[in-house]
Formats: sequence, C-alpha cells, structure tokens
Amino acid sequence: MGFFDFMTEDIAIDLGTANTLIIHDGKVVVDAPSIVARDRNSGKIIATGKKASLMQGKTHENIKTIRPLKDGVIADFEASEQMIKEFIKNIPSIKKRFFTPSLRMVICIPSGITEVEKRAVIDSAEHMNAKEIYLIHEPMAAAIGIGIDIMQPKGNMIIDIGGGTTEIAVIALGGIVCDKSVKVAGDVFTSDISYYMRTQHNLYVGERTAEKIKIQIGAATEDLETPPEDMLVQGRDLLSGKPKQVQVSFREISKALDKSILRIEDAVMETLSKTPPELAADIYNTGIYLAGGGSMLRGLDKRLSRKTDLPVYVAEDPLRAVVRGTGIALKDLEKYKNVLMK
Repeated sequence: MGFFDFMTEDIAIDLGTANTLIIHDGKVVVDAPSIVARDRNSGKIIATGKKASLMQGKTHENIKTIRPLKDGVIADFEASEQMIKEFIKNIPSIKKRFFTPSLRMVICIPSGITEVEKRAVIDSAEHMNAKEIYLIHEPMAAAIGIGIDIMQPKGNMIIDIGGGTTEIAVIALGGIVCDKSVKVAGDVFTSDISYYMRTQHNLYVGERTAEKIKIQIGAATEDLETPPEDMLVQGRDLLSGKPKQVQVSFREISKALDKSILRIEDAVMETLSKTPPELAADIYNTGIYLAGGGSMLRGLDKRLSRKTDLPVYVAEDPLRAVVRGTGIALKDLEKYKNVLMK
C-alpha cells in the first residue's frame, strides 16, 4: 500500500431499496432515501435522496421520480449509478478534494442475490472509481452491527426486514448456515396499507401517505401495551373524486398487514426447521435478533415471539444495524476476510 494510501478513501455502503446509508471514517455521512428525480427531456438527474423524495407523487410530465432499487437489487442501472455518485460526491471530506480519490468499498447485498445482480453491483462500483470492492451479505452485516461475535462456534438467528426483502439467516463460525430471503418487507407493507385504504375507506392515497401511516400507527398485532393515537389521513375519494379525510386506527392497519406478516412468520418457521439441531439449541438460549427498518413495526417482536416461542430482541437503532456492521467489516478487513467476497 504505502504511498498511495492517502489517495484512497474507504467507504461502506448499505444500498437499500428504501434508504441508502454510507459510512466514511467511522461515521454515517449519508442517510437518504434511495430515489432520484430525472428530467424527461434532457435525461439529467435533477435531485437525489431527500429532495427527490419530496417530489414523489407530485411531479408533472417532464419530471419522473425513480426508485432505482427493487427488492434489494439494482433495477435501473443508470439511475442507481448516478444516485450513488451523487451521494459519494457529497461526503464532506471527498467534497474538499481537487480530484476524485480512488475508493475502497464494502457493499451490502441480499443473501438471495443472483450472479447477474451481483455483477450489476460490482459494475456500478467500478464506474465510481472503486479500486477494491468487497461484498457482504446483509444478515451477516446486521449480525456484526448488532454486536454479535460471528466467529464463535455458536448459532445466532438474524431477521433483517428492509424495504424490499426480509432476510432470515442462521449464522455460526463466520458463515451463513441456512438462510431464506422473502420479498415481503417495508414496500409490501406500504402497498398493503394503500390497498386497505382504497377497499375499506374508498380513499386513494399516495405512496408517501401510506408510508406515513405505516410509521405513525403501523402495528403487527392488535394488543399493544402503548397503542398509538388514531391518525387523520387525507386523500382522494374514489367515489366523488373530491379530497377527503378519514380517521384510521392502528387496529385497522394491523389487519391490513396481517397477511404479509404471516408470510414472514412462515419463512422464519421454515428457516428454523432447516437449522441443524446443535444450532437450534443455541438459538433456544440466545433468541432471535431483529434488524432493519421493518423491525420497528409496533408489536412485531411480540408476534414473532408468540409464533416461535423464543425471545425476540430488536436491535438498537435497527435502521443502521446493517451499515454499522459493514463499517466494522471495512475497518478490519483482515478479521472479516472470510465473510467478505472480493
């Protein structure tokens, strides 16, 4: 290494369907929605991240908002590349430089990713001027981020509920023993809510409003200890076409989300049934860990605990658990070399 070290910057990226997080120098420097706004006439990207998310659902025909990632993988290659470039450019210490430094990157990928999708991630990173690229599976990064010692001969179960996918994995000895990836996560919850509003209240709401409902009063079960207050939701009446407002309670939202959460429960049970007996014994003692934004759904831990008869713990700051783990792996590449794919 030596002389060229000062020209290389290390960054860890959690490229998520809903949010992209970047760690540089041990700090989260970018935490923004994975969304871009493009001018249809010139093809130029006019906004990324928070700015673009404010435009979502409010654009005219010349502006299009795109979410370049779908189900945890790159769906729109060009838009995702421009989005990451924009995010990296805005990292304070890289912004100050006269020339773009070469980068060493660790990037998170879902555990159910195909070779083609993996190639797309690597190609994107290469276009960013990345000289060294390492990939790490999301559940593995989440486990490291939660603070589990993954190198121990001991089984741990992680459920990472992101925007596009739910990753369930049993980890021991620095590897994934059995895993399952289901495409039921935050985005599906959001569309469940807007479908419920349409069918039960004849109210047409946009994606941003449905997301807001999920965050404010979303629940996985009807018996919450501290239930959130009812929420007033505005949208368009499907019958009269007029704007209207209805009051919605968390109980209704838990009904709306029930089917999707059942699918996550089934996937968890399936993973447990494939777990080797010695590791199952460990999991009985350690319980299950939840990470990712979807794990913040009220009562989800209680519901999974009832289903599996195991203690379920939500990680602290679950939204950043994955990127924290990626950052830790980046700091100590030697220790985690078996976990990272080059």
